[in-house]
Amino acid sequence: MLRWLERTPESFLHDATTAPNSTLPNVGPDRRLRWNLGTLYEAMNAQRRERGLTWKELAEILRCTPSQLTGLRTAKFATGMKLAMRITQWLGRPASDFIYAARW
Repeated sequence: MLRWLERTPESFLHDATTAPNSTLPNVGPDRRLRWNLGTLYEAMNAQRRERGLTWKELAEILRCTPSQLTGLRTAKFATGMKLAMRITQWLGRPASDFIYAARW
């Protein structure tokens, strides 16, 4: 749907802080956009360590549970758009950095 609308996930947010020129991968009928949760987890964990935060502290900031965050390390498709976008905003990076075109 995002590709059809020619919009990024950030374009729906009131206080988006990412680069306006970020774009999602092009997809054809044989592909769909998916979160790369492993990459999202690695970036989040690195930033968490750099800021000296525990998982509990970060979960409070992102309004979720610590297990929702640590579970991203092994998850395949299991995260909500709200949480994923909270994480990307906290990282200060566009969602497109963590989205890829997966084969059906």
